[in-house]
Amino acid sequence: MSNVRVLVGTRKGAFILESDGRRRNWSVSGPHFAGWEIYHVKGSPADPNRIYASQSSGWFGQVIQRSRDGGRTWEAPGGGVTVEPSGMPRGESNKFVYDTSAETGRPLTTHQWYDGTQHPWEFKRVWHLEPAIDDPDTVYAGVEDAALFRSTDGGQTWQELAALRGHASGPRWQPGAGGLCLHTIILDARRPQRIVVAISAAGAFRTDDGGRTWKPINRGLKSPYLPDPDAEVGHCVHHVAMHSARPDVLFMQKHWDVMRSDNAGDSWQEVSGNLPTDFGFVIEVHAHEPETIYVVPIKSDAEHFPLDGQLRVYRSRSGGNEWEELTRGLPQRNCYVNVLRDAMAVDALDPCGVYFGTTGGQVYASADAGDRWAPAVEHLPPVLSVEAQTLP
Repeated sequence: MSNVRVLVGTRKGAFILESDGRRRNWSVSGPHFAGWEIYHVKGSPADPNRIYASQSSGWFGQVIQRSRDGGRTWEAPGGGVTVEPSGMPRGESNKFVYDTSAETGRPLTTHQWYDGTQHPWEFKRVWHLEPAIDDPDTVYAGVEDAALFRSTDGGQTWQELAALRGHASGPRWQPGAGGLCLHTIILDARRPQRIVVAISAAGAFRTDDGGRTWKPINRGLKSPYLPDPDAEVGHCVHHVAMHSARPDVLFMQKHWDVMRSDNAGDSWQEVSGNLPTDFGFVIEVHAHEPETIYVVPIKSDAEHFPLDGQLRVYRSRSGGNEWEELTRGLPQRNCYVNVLRDAMAVDALDPCGVYFGTTGGQVYASADAGDRWAPAVEHLPPVLSVEAQTLP
């Protein structure tokens, strides 16, 4: 029977949960990197014992950590490389490489800020790490301010895919409430040159040539807070999910609206249907049923907690529009936690396991695709990310 490992990033360290295939009892190790914000922890599909972690601090900058043994021991590739929050490299040991212009020669130093003025580009933190599908040494990093980096030597050195930040729309990107962050990276096993990313608050973008060129994929998104609600960029996308068997079908949780695309983002349609509120952060796809998706509705963009104080996961078995609430085992009174954009994951067992973490420090697990829930661990620091690994 396969085992399951759940990787949890929190505001005060990383935690690793492990269980057998029954997923009833969980062992917990951590905190790893106690006291540091761990925005994301994710394992390599090519080698489940290769795990990458984003370790951040407002005082000490950004460190990428790597484990070769499933999280028992860790190392900082390149000798503990850090980046100042201001974006300036700390000394000559820094291994992040920045381009100052795109292929067209356009400067890459500014973005539009809340008041419409230009703001210098900063390197604040790594929001998301996405290991390559077939190579444990290749990993992508989405950072704040919005940019995409890639390492091909296990995180020791990094090169920016500069054409994204150099896109003509770049000066019009604006920060969401959490910052100008590139938080979603989706790789396509069938098309190795295709990458989909999402930026808050700019929208979704796709490259079909390995990052040399990018196109906004936001047609059909509507954002009433923009002067032009059908604008090419400026939409606050919270998360995008894809099933590997159907890479052209994308699901999006937006700042209001749950959306679906059947053509790799070229156009979108709303599938919020009967949800009690269509504001939220997470969205995830069932491991074996590409039309089954999960969201956690939050009351509003001003009140980031469950409607009526009832923590409910919603599941659609039809790819959207028709939703059922899943509440068994979840608190249904006086619950005012949030579930952040990277804090839900599924395993590959059958039945599919579903996991999500809350800002209250709980990680809930379901071993039956969401029908029943139980806390795998409680009383952690606020949870920033959850990833699941199915182990042989």
